Amino acid sequence: MRYQMIQRCRDSYPVRLMCRCLKVSTSGFYAWLGRKPSQRTLDNERLLKRMHEIHTGSDGVLGRPRMHEQLVDEGESCSYGRVERLMIQAKLYGLPQRKKWRRKPSTTRPAHVRNHLERDFCALEPNTKWVTDITYIQTGERWLYLCVVVDLYAKEVIGWSMSSVQDTQLVINAVHMALWKRDRFDEPVILHSDRGSQYTSQKYQQFLEQKNLICSMSAVGHCGDNAAAEGFFGMLKRERVYRRNYRTHAEARLDIFDYIERFYNRIVRRRIARQDELFLALT
Repeated sequence: MRYQMIQRCRDSYPVRLMCRCLKVSTSGFYAWLGRKPSQRTLDNERLLKRMHEIHTGSDGVLGRPRMHEQLVDEGESCSYGRVERLMIQAKLYGLPQRKKWRRKPSTTRPAHVRNHLERDFCALEPNTKWVTDITYIQTGERWLYLCVVVDLYAKEVIGWSMSSVQDTQLVINAVHMALWKRDRFDEPVILHSDRGSQYTSQKYQQFLEQKNLICSMSAVGHCGDNAAAEGFFGMLKRERVYRRNYRTHAEARLDIFDYIERFYNRIVRRRIARQDELFLALT
């Protein structure tokens, strides 16, 4: 650290004077100056360059945990502490999650509705547990409604649709896309949602029966029952929507499509590929 300070100030002050004030030898400084960078230093420089690229590519939203996760997915052998230290030195920061006040949920729950997930958002295989929900995006042309279907196996958004109307067809279009993107499968899939009117409608229920999807619903007022879908919406709005000012529905559609397919799902698929490689290596 002392040698680095002398190196930065050597054009303004004599080297001998600075060495004497900092209590280091002049010969030691010149020996340090001619020394080649260590392999650790070179690795840190390479890592930091890649971290700048990832941070810029994410529009400045990735923090330390997700930065470390992506570097590991790319095959880098670096600890979380090392990533944290380098990001602090380079002043690279992500977007912190805001804490919100939540009211106490209602305890009422109709007996005829069953929650098949019971807040178990872990899936060991794809196409076993899906969750869906609706959110709204503010634009200059009033609200734009977004419905997504998330596979809990890897938290990938496998189906989504947008519309200026919040109706049952919005939900059905998102589920249709999820079914189209997945290969044909015979086993039934649990599709969990809240108790919105779009999901309780007869049209939606009949659609699920035709597609061999098991309907699962949250209890009334229990937003935590669908936390996986709510978590994605929170990330979408924090990292993209709240940082934009959409003038039209078309502008919002393009930007949300870019976030889901170019940014979010790409990270998820890279993580899945990395996990598959590790599994094959172990077997």
